[in-house]
Amino acid sequence: MAVELMPMLPGLLSLSSPTSPVVFEVGPFTLRYFGLLIVLGIVVGICLTGRELDRKGYDGALAIESLFFVIPLGVVGARLYHVATEYDSQYAASSFSSVLEIWNGGLGVYGAVAGGFLGVLLFNWYRGISPLTFADAAAPGLILAQAIGRWGNYFNQELFGRPSDLPWAIQIAPHNRPAQFADASSFHPTFLYESLWDLLLCLALLWIARRFASRFRDGDVVLLYVSLYSVGRFFVETLRIDPALLIGGSTRGNLLVSGTLALGFALILFVRHSRPPHKRLESG
Repeated sequence: MAVELMPMLPGLLSLSSPTSPVVFEVGPFTLRYFGLLIVLGIVVGICLTGRELDRKGYDGALAIESLFFVIPLGVVGARLYHVATEYDSQYAASSFSSVLEIWNGGLGVYGAVAGGFLGVLLFNWYRGISPLTFADAAAPGLILAQAIGRWGNYFNQELFGRPSDLPWAIQIAPHNRPAQFADASSFHPTFLYESLWDLLLCLALLWIARRFASRFRDGDVVLLYVSLYSVGRFFVETLRIDPALLIGGSTRGNLLVSGTLALGFALILFVRHSRPPHKRLESG
């Protein structure tokens, strides 16, 4: 009997997926978990950004004002990055309207950061605030919003990793499995790995910003955010099996982007602090 039960254990121990990505439907209106979690992440991230701005001596309400600049450009950037990197695998054979169906998932984090930072530049120009100071205050809230938003992938049963029989592996419905893994039932929950990494990074940034406040320069926290997030994303990308832009026929595009940003931003941070502080020349 023990021998017969062994093949069943992986399935019994793995995590189940939700049966539907929809919270509820009322007439033509459909509320999806993906959108709900994105909104929840934004609200929590804005609250944390407001607290960080207060700590830096700014009005925390600026975080709410910035939404009118950051959110639209962040969403556009996120969608453009996703479509550009997944066009051949997901959109080339579909109608143009599928490019606009953001509620079905498909937001690129790096595009969101780039678009959002453009929004920060415009907002800070409008309000006369240092964009690097504002970005430092926003970084912990942004990574916390990412940690929450990643759970939308759980409800969509997407962005999972290679087949796995680990106790925390996630069960994926047959119609959501890649054709080459149709016989597998449970996979690495890469959305969970990234969410946990984001949460730890949020706590680390909050601690570092306070512990090394006297040594840090404006922009250091956001440099750390991009570099450390990219380290975690690099390792997550080594597990993912969803369709992706391939470079050289075998390397996932996001793997190359993550590695480049992790090293590049770490190097910028190192160079910034390797130079001796400038001394003023006194006339006498």
